[in-house]
Parts: sequence; structure tokens; C-alpha cells
Amino acid sequence: MTMSYRSARWLIVPAAAMSLSACGINSVPTKEEAAKAKWADVQAAYQRRSDLIPNLVETVKGAAGMEKATLESVIQARASATQVQLKTDDLDDPAKVEAFRQAQGNVTGALGRLLAVSEQYPDLKSQDRYADLMTSLDSTETKINQAIRDYNISVQDYNTTIRTFPDIIGAKIVHGAKPMTPYEAVSPNAEVAPKVNFGQ
Repeated sequence: MTMSYRSARWLIVPAAAMSLSACGINSVPTKEEAAKAKWADVQAAYQRRSDLIPNLVETVKGAAGMEKATLESVIQARASATQVQLKTDDLDDPAKVEAFRQAQGNVTGALGRLLAVSEQYPDLKSQDRYADLMTSLDSTETKINQAIRDYNISVQDYNTTIRTFPDIIGAKIVHGAKPMTPYEAVSPNAEVAPKVNFGQ
């Protein structure tokens, strides 16, 4: 009789552990951290674009007759965007995500205008430095879009986990989890990378 009680006790411990793990104790923070890591990739891609802009502006500045207002709008948009920081703890705040999205959308718009104007300068387009920067910018825009897609998939997975049984138990009671905000385009064309055309 004593032996069966001990055996039963040893069976209860793994069963209890399994039931706790099935209640979101481990899955919720794991998926939250995965989404935060994907957000870091989005930020890194935007930082790469921000780092390219001063070199692009300096290269374009040398083009005769380049509109000063166009260059200034790119510089201003970049400066404003770098002021808007979005920490991983803010990913459940739609207003903060929206502010970040708007700031990056302004950079995208200003870059689009700069690229459209620069098409009017054949000497500029023929410069190796300009061509290299445009290739890097195009590659960076592709990385931004991929990072955003990966982040949104991870957020969807996390948000689904914290809203479905049995993980909702741990999400609400233990973690106090809130849904994260997916990252969406500011405008219908905001996720379209600026067109790179070397006149070919």
C-alpha cells in the first residue's frame, strides 16, 4: 500500500509540471522573447538605412542644381525618425508603435522624392559612389520588409498563444500578458522599396 502511494506521488509531480507548462508558463515568455528579437531585427534594418542617408545626401549634394529643399527634407525626416525610439516593452502600446511607424514612413517618403529628383541628373547616376549607395539602399529596404514580415509573424504567434486555451491561463494570471502591436505600412505604398533605376 505504501509503495503504491509513493508511486502515485512520483506520477503526480510530472503530471503537475506538464499541466503547468501547458498553461503558458513557459510558452508565453518564450514567444514574447521571440517577437522582441524579431523587433530588434526591424530596428537594425532601419538603423542601417539611417546610416546610409548621410552618405547618400552628401553624394547627391554635389549634383549641380540639386534642389536644396529636397535634400533638407531627407535630412529632417532622418533626424526626426532617430528621435522616435520604440523599446521592446512598448510593443503592446499601439500609440507608440504608430509614432515610430509614422516617423519611418516620413523617411521613406523623403527618400522617394530624393530618388525621383536625382533621376534628372545623368552625371550623378553615372558616379560609382552613387550607384553603390543606391544598391545598398535597395538591399536595405528589402531587409526592412523581410524583418517586418518576420516580426509580424512572430507577433501573430504570440498574440494567438496568449488568447487561446490553455496558454491564456498563464498569460493572464502569471504573466499579465498584453497583445503586441503588429507593424503595418503607413500608407499603401510605404512598404515598397524606393525604385532604383540606373537608366539601363
